[in-house]
Amino acid sequence: MGNPQNGILARITDSGFSLPRLTEYFPELLTLKEVPQNPEYHAEGDVFRHTEMVCEELTRLSSWQELSEDEQTLLFLAAAFHDIGKPVCTKQEDGTWISPRHTILGEKIFRRIAYREAARFGLTFAQRELTAKLIRHHGLPVWFWTKQQPEQDLYKAAESIPLRLLYLLSRADILGRMEAAPGSLSEQVELFRDYAMELQLWEGPHAFTNPYTRFQFYQKGDLWQNAELYDDTSFDVILLSGLPLSGKDTWIAQNSRTYTSEMPVISLDDLREKMRIAPSKDSGRAAQAALELARGYLRRKQSFIWNATNIIQETRQKLVRLFAGYGARVHILYLEAPYEELLRRNAVRTRHIPETVLEEMIRKLEIPAPWEAYEVRVICES
Repeated sequence: MGNPQNGILARITDSGFSLPRLTEYFPELLTLKEVPQNPEYHAEGDVFRHTEMVCEELTRLSSWQELSEDEQTLLFLAAAFHDIGKPVCTKQEDGTWISPRHTILGEKIFRRIAYREAARFGLTFAQRELTAKLIRHHGLPVWFWTKQQPEQDLYKAAESIPLRLLYLLSRADILGRMEAAPGSLSEQVELFRDYAMELQLWEGPHAFTNPYTRFQFYQKGDLWQNAELYDDTSFDVILLSGLPLSGKDTWIAQNSRTYTSEMPVISLDDLREKMRIAPSKDSGRAAQAALELARGYLRRKQSFIWNATNIIQETRQKLVRLFAGYGARVHILYLEAPYEELLRRNAVRTRHIPETVLEEMIRKLEIPAPWEAYEVRVICES
């Protein structure tokens, strides 16, 4: 991580919470200029003008004035980058400008920039991820009621971000625009606030009776949140997650006895090497061989470590469901090393990873959310 005194949070404060002044140090924000929007919801102009208005409205909110200095700067940071996904996904469809999945893309774009440019951004892992998740969920207060499971979406979001901060960001997002029918979106944001308070998620995540009940609540979707389930899990599976060269093998060497006697390791890298499959090639055969080994341990109720990158949430969830189905306590451990350290390690690694492959993995990276497993832990090298 870079020096926080010269990082983006310090620049925000020094700029007097001014978006135009912030662009002098972070020109990535200039990509928002001249990106068109649907005038029905954004008659104010392009995405940059909208973002500038959002930042101005945010600092005018009485609730924003009551936040701590740290919360103010992080929330302003999220506001400045909340639509950073729009330049890459905005298109015209049937004569209307749309930006599908811009929140999902925005989260990944911000994470990638802040990770690769850590010296310039100067953010801790927690600061970076809070901002990324605020970007990801900034539309939730407006559209949560249209979701298939609106209540569980709020519970999941509350595991990663304070909903009171998300509410302020979304409220500023609505105020910082010129709508054809003003007021309708504001009503939905206020409904979000009321519902989050009713669910007692306003200040933080729900306090479940035990980790097993929490895990089952997020897996099943129809469980009462205040239930107290009997934990009948009988062994542990550690599912490692992280970019290549992030320290997974080192962690295994130092911690394989953490939960029980030394745990066997299923390593997709080792299987690929034995099967002579290059890192850039399809690894389906290696994954299938790994699953067969895993099923053997699962049937015997034997703890083990699953060692692979597992950087996509969908992939992790398939594995979590498989392992938990056999009665395992599934622990996800995410490891992260600085970008420059990854490049250094890759340069001296025998099994060199093509730079294009590594950069594509960084682009796709999805950090494990707290609700994904029985336990989710994060270990970051400084």
